[in-house]
Amino acid sequence: MTADSVLDEDRTSSDFDDDFEPFDIEGAPELPAERYLDRELSWLAFNQRVLELAEDPRLPVLERANFLAIFASNLDEFFMVRVAGLKRRIVTGLAVPTNVGRAPLDVLSDIWRKAHELQERHAAAYQKLVKPALAEAGIRVVAWKELGERETEHLRGYFGAQIFPVLMPLAVDPAHPFPYISGLSLNLSVRVRNSRTGRQEFARVKVPQMLPRFVRVDPAESIEHARYVTLEDLIANHLGDLFPGMEIVEHHVFRVTRNEDVEIEEDETENLIKALEKELLRRRFGPPIRLEITDDMDDVTLGLLVRELDVTEQEVFRLPAPLDLGGLFDLSRLDRPELHYPTHVPTTALQLQPSESNLRADVFTAVSRQDVLLHHPYESFATSVQAFLEQAAADPDVLAIKQTLYRTSGDSPIVEALIDAAESGKQVLALVEIKARFDEQANITWARKLEKAGVHVVYGLVGLKTHCKLALVVRQEKGRLRHYSHIGTGNYNPKTSRIYEDLGLLTADDQVGKDLTRLFNELSGYAIEKKFKRLLVAPLHLRKGLLKLIATEVRNAESGQPSGIRIKVNSIVDEAIIDALYRASNAGVPVDVWVRGICSLRPGIPGLSENIRVRSILGRYLEHSRIFSFVGGGDPQVYIGSADMMHRNLDRRIEALVRLTDPDHVAEVGRLFDRAMDERTSSWWLDGEGVWTRRSVDDSGHPLDDMQSKLMQQIGQRTRSGKRR
Repeated sequence: MTADSVLDEDRTSSDFDDDFEPFDIEGAPELPAERYLDRELSWLAFNQRVLELAEDPRLPVLERANFLAIFASNLDEFFMVRVAGLKRRIVTGLAVPTNVGRAPLDVLSDIWRKAHELQERHAAAYQKLVKPALAEAGIRVVAWKELGERETEHLRGYFGAQIFPVLMPLAVDPAHPFPYISGLSLNLSVRVRNSRTGRQEFARVKVPQMLPRFVRVDPAESIEHARYVTLEDLIANHLGDLFPGMEIVEHHVFRVTRNEDVEIEEDETENLIKALEKELLRRRFGPPIRLEITDDMDDVTLGLLVRELDVTEQEVFRLPAPLDLGGLFDLSRLDRPELHYPTHVPTTALQLQPSESNLRADVFTAVSRQDVLLHHPYESFATSVQAFLEQAAADPDVLAIKQTLYRTSGDSPIVEALIDAAESGKQVLALVEIKARFDEQANITWARKLEKAGVHVVYGLVGLKTHCKLALVVRQEKGRLRHYSHIGTGNYNPKTSRIYEDLGLLTADDQVGKDLTRLFNELSGYAIEKKFKRLLVAPLHLRKGLLKLIATEVRNAESGQPSGIRIKVNSIVDEAIIDALYRASNAGVPVDVWVRGICSLRPGIPGLSENIRVRSILGRYLEHSRIFSFVGGGDPQVYIGSADMMHRNLDRRIEALVRLTDPDHVAEVGRLFDRAMDERTSSWWLDGEGVWTRRSVDDSGHPLDDMQSKLMQQIGQRTRSGKRR
């Protein structure tokens, strides 16, 4: 059965009009004031779950090292954006009470306390758990003092040839002011004594970020039994070469995190790219918000750093070396297959598999027969979405391609396909979101390359980020135009598609094509389109549409009809959505929330949320898809798309959800939730106090099912059997 034949024209997002009131607020019981969990502390709880994976001895050791690096990278971004933003609002007097009604200063104090606790636990996980496990596997990170004469002689030669020429020691004295310390750089603080005058001076040596963080002690050692020293340890033991004639008194490692949250003021006439490029330059000089130091740093050096960087006592993190465990990304990529997760090769979606007579499937023929629901990375991005766009670029019957680009890879075949299409004379529109945080410069570069090729490049709407994941191909078939669409939950990025779990819909449904045509017109022109048939679009009516769907479940439960709500998101913070779920719970609607990161909802509280369960699954792949499923009294309403339940997504971004109408797809999503919420599946469970408890073994101590591994097996069997299940 095709999507066209089951499309219910009476149920459209155009019904979500501005006068809609989802609940009779006056008649509803008042909800308690303390019904939300703090979003910042909830985020730290998410990163703690990442850390728990690094601590798990059942995982391959290089994957544990990778999770340590992910934790470090996550926390860096949290400080650069969330903590920096909160601190800035406090300093400027613009801070308002948080989502739980607490004073911002109190929340900031809690953040510092929890962050100190987590960073100490993170360092201990490396020192006491992962580093010994690496050594047992033949990967030893050693200190310089542990090396013999032959090894130190070899490394001295390596230092002189490969490292010394790129080092830039900077002195601090009356003629040389304290140098600028760039954000996230690793640095050596050095105190030296002038042998002639006896005076002590301070200098800073930046550890070059373009060099390997872990240096092989002896390249002749086999990769199965290799030793490594950290780059900063190697440099520290050659400081005499940098300061000849000076006595090295003290040397320590430190690292600064700065406010790198980009803020740009937009108006109708401003050149957005130039404004953003200017702001990216300012970002480098944001104020420090965290100072990490090794635990052996002396008080004199610390006092100098605190004074010059203007940081508070709370903002100083004293940790064992090495700092910046994000450097473990280097070690985690070692070619030791037995120390990684087993290799997984994504399968080609069943409908897109080539035939015996044609080694490359025709995506348009396949999609014209039936909607295709894609599940990455279990199913291949390259043979589905990428093939769809590459075939569109090469197909003489394709007249136009329209696409949003939020984040993509540095060598993107997606962008190259758009360029090829434009150069072959097709109409091509690319909406490039140049405000995608930390990808701004890359997206500016792509935008200019696209423009040079003749692509119509637009940068979205003033005041809004374009976060939706959409592609529309207009093709001429037998004298008429036909629309082929892709709506996804993840970015058009072939690299992250191998590690991010995402869903996508390929469809030739004419109504979806018309909806996307209207939406692209809104994004590229001056049209203001509020009515769509198969889409829910933010910021105009996505929240309102979801609230109406939740309200329908409440009415169904109250009238004795089947009801139920299942939501999968990265984060859920929006108070209106959470309150609606509380009211649904009170009406007897079973509510399942599957969340990767932040959750401000408090489940399992009598009289408020006893019918709500919250689960989190973390593992090999980053759970990234967003799903909204409603029982609908027996007429299921299931949507997938780009939106999380956060204010920024619902109010300040262009987001899009598409309704799944194929019964097989609806059933597949249902099975996905069944597996995620099953007590036999390894996951974290949230309680009403905000505590996440990991459940990875049963009462007998046997490991619970790893959902992602099970899906790999299931989808692989589907490919071999030729059936979706």
